[in-house]
Amino acid sequence: MAKPEQDVRRVLQIRMRTLGEPAQVLALIRSAAPLYQTMGGTGFRVLQNVDEPTQLLAEIEYEAHAALELNRHKLATDPMMRTFLQSWRAILQGSADVDVYEDVTAQGR
Repeated sequence: MAKPEQDVRRVLQIRMRTLGEPAQVLALIRSAAPLYQTMGGTGFRVLQNVDEPTQLLAEIEYEAHAALELNRHKLATDPMMRTFLQSWRAILQGSADVDVYEDVTAQGR
């Protein structure tokens, strides 16, 4: 486990189904780039299901202080994050599934 003073790298995956035009969600994701950077975001991409164009997968790579990573629930109460999430809910069909991953590709080499 990482020491509290270290940064940890994570990949946030958000699986969603859009209401209406998927381009609206893409525009929202692009407009939120400053928010991702504020939270330690180092990059993001959006994948669209070729058979179901309303299904999207957003992957956001970020680095965060280990202490913050251990307290992700505190981030959920941040006013800026809450506003961002409310705008997402307005254009999504149902809820989005969110998972946080650690890249372990290089481990054990």
